[in-house]
Amino acid sequence: MSDEELDKLAAEIRTFLVDKISKTGGHLASNLGAVELTIALFKAFDFPRDKVVWDVGHQSYTHKILSGRKDGFEGLRKYGGMSGFPKHKESPYDVFDTGHSSTSISAGLGLVQARDLLKEDYKVISVIGDGALTGGMAYEALNNAGDRKTNFIIILNDNTMSIAPNVGGMSTYLNELRAAEGYNRLKRNVADRLERMPVVGKPVSNGLIRAKSFLKQIFVPGGMLFEDMGVTYLGPVDGHDIRKLTRILEEAKTIERSVLIHVITKKGKGYAPAEANPEAFHGIGKFDVKTGRPVGEAKGPSYTKVFSDEIVKIAAEDSKVVAVTAAMPDGTGLKAFEKTYPDRFFDVGIAEQHAVTSAAGMAAGGLHPVVAVYSSFLQRGFDQILMDVCLQNLPVVFAVDRAGLVGADGETHQGIFDLTYLTAIPNMTVMAPKNADELRSMLRFAFSLNAPVAVRYPRGVAYDGLTEFHAPIEYGKAEMLYEECEVALYAVGSMVSTAEHIRTKLKMKGIPCTLVNGRFVKPVDLDMVDRLAENHKLLITLEENISRGGFGERVTDHVSKNYPELKVMNITLPDAYVEHGDVSILRNVLGIDSDACLIKIEEALKDCGLA
Repeated sequence: MSDEELDKLAAEIRTFLVDKISKTGGHLASNLGAVELTIALFKAFDFPRDKVVWDVGHQSYTHKILSGRKDGFEGLRKYGGMSGFPKHKESPYDVFDTGHSSTSISAGLGLVQARDLLKEDYKVISVIGDGALTGGMAYEALNNAGDRKTNFIIILNDNTMSIAPNVGGMSTYLNELRAAEGYNRLKRNVADRLERMPVVGKPVSNGLIRAKSFLKQIFVPGGMLFEDMGVTYLGPVDGHDIRKLTRILEEAKTIERSVLIHVITKKGKGYAPAEANPEAFHGIGKFDVKTGRPVGEAKGPSYTKVFSDEIVKIAAEDSKVVAVTAAMPDGTGLKAFEKTYPDRFFDVGIAEQHAVTSAAGMAAGGLHPVVAVYSSFLQRGFDQILMDVCLQNLPVVFAVDRAGLVGADGETHQGIFDLTYLTAIPNMTVMAPKNADELRSMLRFAFSLNAPVAVRYPRGVAYDGLTEFHAPIEYGKAEMLYEECEVALYAVGSMVSTAEHIRTKLKMKGIPCTLVNGRFVKPVDLDMVDRLAENHKLLITLEENISRGGFGERVTDHVSKNYPELKVMNITLPDAYVEHGDVSILRNVLGIDSDACLIKIEEALKDCGLA
């Protein structure tokens, strides 16, 4: 395609993305910023023979379009439809599944090592954002890449943001590099003139390449971190100029070592509302294209908003309370805390491991930190929870947001493992609220324990039912809501409201039913299990977590040892990765909504002679 056609293609893609994502929701701002970069990659390389790994994958929509999946945008992030992230099972152009941050350089380097050992011939490109570059894993990979004497191309897509504005020393360093246009302009002008000189031009130009490091030290302030790590640095280059991008990509292909291309892009490029507020358009639901305003907003406060309001109140009462986030002050509800107590707020960047251990250090120093984080991202700090927080029994509160099914972001974002991995850790207490009021109470209880505590709650509007039940929280004690006989529903967290609906339907069939709000997933209230064993034939546990290592498994173990006559049914998610889709659809397909649960329960009732 000609340069003019490429520019037209970029404009058409942006119009297409805004139109489609306004109807399906998705990651808009990051994708708008990577349009020209993706076009240049497809211009310079031969995909899928060559391999590109997109860090996180928030910017892979143009890649999907250019690799033949434009029609898939009708079902983007819908159940059975196209994923919003790269998925190797979806296309040979997606060589590595991504969804979490700071992994692309490691994965790309692995592909390079496989290529060289198998003596194959293709290029490998890892695209990583400046936000993802705040993650420690990226530096581990860069350190390793600097030793390789073979071509490996790393593209730093620098839009000055992750989800929120970037923080930390790397952000400052990149700001200095962006100011280095003098060096790049000189390099281009000298190279262009030498190339046009007959006979001597090319040799002289090649000789000057050896002087690049010296020139960079003069013109690029702050030192050459990447060069010092053994990685050749090219840039900065305008990430919205396809011709310049293609030229520098072709240069990078000729370098027999690891090379990093520093590309400057604008998040939300080409759509005014997204340019003005890229944070709001990072991950957005349906919106009006003309105004940029969301449509069909849910009614009532979310669990995140309930947490946000309550943690500010708790901090007002205790000056030792501090808050930690890993680059997600808005998503986790800590923005209000930051505004109210800026000196007690710490955004560590996309670095969950550091977030956890720094919180442990704060606790050891006499503070009382809360780490607010999504369930699927807290997995990245598992070793730090185990060794740095719980081994020392330090008072760190984990506000675990997006626990359970989250929907459209799919396998990498479903928060369905936290009950398993958190309850496996000694000294950890795990709680799950039944509604908004109980979340408030649990947060206050968590800060009173002076020990490691996780409070896990789902995405979306906070449940406002069962408010007539508000017994004081006692450590390790469940809450009896309705006590009858024969059938007992023992539920935790989001599944308490589901159990309430099941109980209503059973009562309509004339079946007596007890309902218990578990409250604590660790420790499980086994005294309550003993109580239920006295006059029930069927005990049903309900949790929005995989079955292995979950709440139900602990209850079943106790019952099997002590009450072999009591039948136990565990309603859980399968021990599997759950793909993307609307949460209500996923709950039904996976058998944890009230209708699906009732079908299973009716079969169990027959076995117990109750139906």
